[in-house]
Amino acid sequence: MAKKDNRGDNAVHLKNSIRNTEARLHETQEYLDEHADEISTTEQEALQAKNERRRQSVSSFKSELQDEAKFDTTE
Repeated sequence: MAKKDNRGDNAVHLKNSIRNTEARLHETQEYLDEHADEISTTEQEALQAKNERRRQSVSSFKSELQDEAKFDTTE
Protein backbone atom coordinates (compact mmCIF):
# COMPACT_ATOMS: atom_id res chain seq x y z
CA MET A 1 0.00 0.00 0.00
CA ALA A 2 1.37 3.41 -0.97
CA LYS A 3 2.05 5.96 1.72
CA LYS A 4 -0.09 9.08 1.78
CA ASP A 5 1.68 12.20 0.48
CA ASN A 6 2.31 14.13 3.70
CA ARG A 7 3.60 17.58 2.87
CA GLY A 8 2.87 18.94 6.32
CA ASP A 9 6.45 19.51 7.40
CA ASN A 10 8.17 19.98 4.04
CA ALA A 11 8.28 23.77 4.41
CA VAL A 12 9.88 23.46 7.84
CA HIS A 13 12.53 21.09 6.50
CA LEU A 14 13.23 23.36 3.54
CA LYS A 15 13.59 26.43 5.77
CA ASN A 16 16.02 24.53 8.00
CA SER A 17 17.99 23.40 4.97
CA ILE A 18 18.18 26.95 3.64
CA ARG A 19 19.31 28.32 7.00
CA ASN A 20 21.92 25.59 7.54
CA THR A 21 23.29 25.77 4.00
CA GLU A 22 23.56 29.56 4.12
CA ALA A 23 25.37 29.32 7.46
CA ARG A 24 27.92 26.85 6.03
CA LEU A 25 28.34 29.06 2.98
CA HIS A 26 29.11 32.11 5.13
CA GLU A 27 31.43 30.15 7.43
CA THR A 28 33.40 28.88 4.46
CA GLN A 29 33.61 32.36 2.94
CA GLU A 30 34.87 33.79 6.24
CA TYR A 31 37.44 31.00 6.42
CA LEU A 32 38.61 31.80 2.90
CA ASP A 33 38.76 35.53 3.66
CA GLU A 34 40.80 34.98 6.82
CA HIS A 35 43.09 32.15 5.72
CA ALA A 36 43.51 32.49 1.96
CA ASP A 37 47.24 33.07 2.34
CA GLU A 38 47.60 29.90 4.44
CA ILE A 39 45.86 27.36 2.19
CA SER A 40 46.72 26.03 -1.23
CA THR A 41 45.17 27.32 -4.42
CA THR A 42 43.68 23.87 -4.96
CA GLU A 43 41.94 23.97 -1.58
CA GLN A 44 40.72 27.52 -2.19
CA GLU A 45 39.25 26.49 -5.54
CA ALA A 46 37.61 23.44 -3.99
CA LEU A 47 36.01 25.55 -1.25
CA GLN A 48 34.85 28.15 -3.77
CA ALA A 49 33.32 25.40 -5.92
CA LYS A 50 31.59 23.95 -2.87
CA ASN A 51 30.16 27.36 -2.04
CA GLU A 52 28.88 27.73 -5.59
CA ARG A 53 27.08 24.40 -5.24
CA ARG A 54 25.66 25.63 -1.93
CA ARG A 55 24.35 28.78 -3.63
CA GLN A 56 22.67 26.61 -6.25
CA SER A 57 21.18 24.43 -3.51
CA VAL A 58 19.81 27.45 -1.65
CA SER A 59 18.24 28.70 -4.87
CA SER A 60 16.65 25.30 -5.47
CA PHE A 61 15.44 25.08 -1.87
CA LYS A 62 13.82 28.52 -2.16
CA SER A 63 12.12 27.56 -5.40
CA GLU A 64 10.86 24.35 -3.82
CA LEU A 65 9.65 26.31 -0.79
CA GLN A 66 7.55 28.49 -3.10
CA ASP A 67 6.08 25.33 -4.61
CA GLU A 68 5.30 23.99 -1.14
CA ALA A 69 3.47 27.21 -0.27
CA LYS A 70 0.89 26.27 -2.90
CA PHE A 71 0.08 23.13 -0.90
CA ASP A 72 0.19 24.71 2.55
CA THR A 73 -3.32 24.75 3.94
CA THR A 74 -2.35 25.95 7.42
CA GLU A 75 -1.96 29.60 6.49
